[in-house]
Amino acid sequence: MPDEEARRRELEHHEALYAGFAQEHFARPAVRAFREHLAARILRATRASPSARVLSLGCGIGDTELLLAPAVGRIVGVDFSPAAIRQARQDAARAGIANAEFLEGDLDTVRFEEGAFDAVLAVFWLHHLADAELDRMAALVAAWLAPGGVFYSLDPNRGRLAGAVGRLLVPRLMKRYHTADERELEPAAIRGLFAARGLEARVGIYDFLSTPLAGLFPGARRLYRLARVLDHLLVRTPLLARLGSNFELVARQPSV
Repeated sequence: MPDEEARRRELEHHEALYAGFAQEHFARPAVRAFREHLAARILRATRASPSARVLSLGCGIGDTELLLAPAVGRIVGVDFSPAAIRQARQDAARAGIANAEFLEGDLDTVRFEEGAFDAVLAVFWLHHLADAELDRMAALVAAWLAPGGVFYSLDPNRGRLAGAVGRLLVPRLMKRYHTADERELEPAAIRGLFAARGLEARVGIYDFLSTPLAGLFPGARRLYRLARVLDHLLVRTPLLARLGSNFELVARQPSV
């Protein structure tokens, strides 16, 4: 079971976040461009087909999931925030998206059959989990994935330069985005959790500048796109890789 006090703090933070700020912020042009890029990246990494069954853990208001829905067969989003799930359901209904389902719950309450999904996603979610929950989550994901299925996650890198700069220059904004209990993660350690469950896992740096800039300047879509071009070069520079802002994990269940 997760620490109940930490869970209370997390829930209070996210209920406040989804009381209006997140909906407005996530709709801004640069943040929207980030989500569009991420959705395309997820589809490539998971090789999700038009018939794919997809689970998204920690889906928030479902902004990424609703972008993915037209490209897959069915997508289920899970989040422990009632406000987030209400918003996700409203947005799905407003957009006429019928193959997206949003459930209120967490690792202690959701139940799925073994092999139920072709892809499982966790976008900026793992870093909210304690170590014991991370290990249990890896076991659950391995069970929920069908043979050949893929787990994709995106989380803050422990060595990120942007995090140190943000805490120094814009501490109030950082606190708006982050809770006291979340942390940055070590990519190799997260990869090891899934490799230990028999998945073929690899990690890579997703960005340096683009996502942090989208948070700082949410209306600057062109700035985000320029930063993505620079990131395309920076993530391929070995000496800089350890300082990247966010890392992605792709872990594949072996085919039978």
